[in-house]
Amino acid sequence: MKITYSHIEPELREAIEHETAHRTEKLNRLLKHYPEDSVLLHGSLEENPHEHQFSYSLNLTLPTGTLHATGMGADARAAAKAAFAEIERQLKKHQEKLRKDYLWKRKRPRSATLLPREVPSAD
Repeated sequence: MKITYSHIEPELREAIEHETAHRTEKLNRLLKHYPEDSVLLHGSLEENPHEHQFSYSLNLTLPTGTLHATGMGADARAAAKAAFAEIERQLKKHQEKLRKDYLWKRKRPRSATLLPREVPSAD
């Protein structure tokens, strides 16, 4: 996976890189079926000084599509954490669509039909 950043100030870059390194481990497990050089992750950080919030945007480019996520937080690390949680959710949903999970009906458990009926008492 190729990782690129833009608009990240030097004092915030270390926190973002640490969080990205931690979160890309899980993404790599989810993306193990894609060639490593065909996956691109791009992150950009913006600060809103009026609300004292950070916005971290992620773009994950795959051979089968592109996913976008944005996370908001009080600090840069919290914003990155929220964006990665969103991109992981989107990636799982994307892979379910590629596998066509919606075509496979899951069978209901038969335990409800196998319960013995109440027998009327002879009293």
